[in-house]
Amino acid sequence: MRFIRDHVRAIGLLAGLAIGDALGAPFEGSPQFEARATNMRSGGRHFRKAGQYTDDTLQALAVAQSLIVSGKFDPSDLINRLFVGYKKRPQWYGPTSSAFFDLVSSGTLPHQAALLVHRRHNGSRTNGSVMRGFPLGIFYPSEEVYAVSKSCSKLTHYDPVAGDCSAWLNMMVSDMCRGVSRTRAFNHARSFCRNAEVLSVLGNYDRTNPDPGLDAVACSHAALWCFMTSHTFEGALIKAVGLGGDADTVGACCGALAGSYWGFDAIPKRWKIVMEDLDMIVGTAESLWKERQDAK
Repeated sequence: MRFIRDHVRAIGLLAGLAIGDALGAPFEGSPQFEARATNMRSGGRHFRKAGQYTDDTLQALAVAQSLIVSGKFDPSDLINRLFVGYKKRPQWYGPTSSAFFDLVSSGTLPHQAALLVHRRHNGSRTNGSVMRGFPLGIFYPSEEVYAVSKSCSKLTHYDPVAGDCSAWLNMMVSDMCRGVSRTRAFNHARSFCRNAEVLSVLGNYDRTNPDPGLDAVACSHAALWCFMTSHTFEGALIKAVGLGGDADTVGACCGALAGSYWGFDAIPKRWKIVMEDLDMIVGTAESLWKERQDAK
């Protein structure tokens, strides 16, 4: 029975990420007073249909598919998959990821591209590596996922702050997928963090109001705050999207946390029935969970 319950939570993680992404997409860049949604809507900066996801889900799926095919975190394989997605939808991507893939496209080696972007843009602590990393939490147990998450983040986001944010949230979803309470998962992640800024902000999430920005720390804090202060999956997602700002990414990050805790069955049916590619997303999560179980 434990495996069945955890399996539902692993599916909830990836489906929750996509649901939060699609729910927030029409409100990307909106002020908080405009971001009011309880149902999937069309619109947004790139005018998406109701239930259509963005690069947040596209990149997370690339991470999941790479883990399934490679049976481990494989930087070369993942970069190739992320690059294919970027070439299809470059307008969807954020400033750090776009600059990185543009350099790779021109022939710059990936590890050099990440450092160049960091230097040219006076930092690389945007949230693109945070939103995509959650499938690592399905595949790796929490005490393994922290280091892998930081390595995965550094592929494109050289700043260690982005990596520490990703590692914190991924450690939480890894624990919660495996039946750990959210309080224990939070405390476990906090005990691993060695970055003073991330530890101060995320470790004391309830002391400051959320700011749904592009910054990795701000985005991670907003998603964590919405999740930890909510009693249902639906409540957490409505709260996250309602912040406005980078609503799709805050929604995706909060959705991954909420889905890994409350599970797939807690996601409202009215959101599921309009969600783009939901069967494929569920199948990917199932395959990823099974791949990890078979590898034990």
